[in-house]
Amino acid sequence: MPDSFFKRGIANFFAFIILIAFAFPAIAEGAACKKMVYLSFDTGNMSVAQVVSDVLNRQNVKATFFLANEKTSRGDYSLDDSWKTFWQDRLREGHHFGSHTYDHVYFIKNGPEKGVFERPQFGPKAGEVTLYNEGSFCEEIRRVDDRFRELTGAPIQKIWRAPGGKTSPLLINMGNLCGYQHIGWSDAGFLGDELDSKAHPNAVLLDRASRNLQDGDIAMAHLGIWSRKDPWAPAVLEKLITNLKNRGFCFGTLPK
Repeated sequence: MPDSFFKRGIANFFAFIILIAFAFPAIAEGAACKKMVYLSFDTGNMSVAQVVSDVLNRQNVKATFFLANEKTSRGDYSLDDSWKTFWQDRLREGHHFGSHTYDHVYFIKNGPEKGVFERPQFGPKAGEVTLYNEGSFCEEIRRVDDRFRELTGAPIQKIWRAPGGKTSPLLINMGNLCGYQHIGWSDAGFLGDELDSKAHPNAVLLDRASRNLQDGDIAMAHLGIWSRKDPWAPAVLEKLITNLKNRGFCFGTLPK
């Protein structure tokens, strides 16, 4: 047998072994995956944004981020140019994105003539109860899409989430007419990162979510919360992902 032929055979053998070594974990994970859960994060004050992204990368998990232009722990706003690289990196990693309304507007009640009363948390009308019609509310959702394109060159998914999860059928329909599907979260998917840390310690929140999340559930947390003294993400997120993987879960992006 020619020496060159032998060497090519050895090289091909080792190349095959390397290919199997890299492919096997993905094959094994796919075989073990029997259920799906959807991790989602609202912007919040962004204080643990990098922690969350680091955990997702280590665990090879994709999530969906719902963006509003919220004031951050750095003193800027989450859709400022100063966050451009952060959002570009998340886009490259394959995560999905939705609108959380640009000024983080809270639904108050239905108004006259198919309008809704909302209270923006940020922006020029912050704190004022304001009447939105279909056009002005659509603009509020789309401003996030437009700004994300400016920052990353790509659109968000055609989805949105109401701040606080506060909605009405009229509000949901206004979003639908604008072309954006509303996506909330499952009861078991409320991960509790905005609750008081003394009354709801991280260990309790971790145990509850690890046990209660079921196939198809949407989980929700934030990239930082002002009021919680003991931050949720560093203590809970990676352990929660590991626990769910051990229960046979894979992680999907929204919309389903």
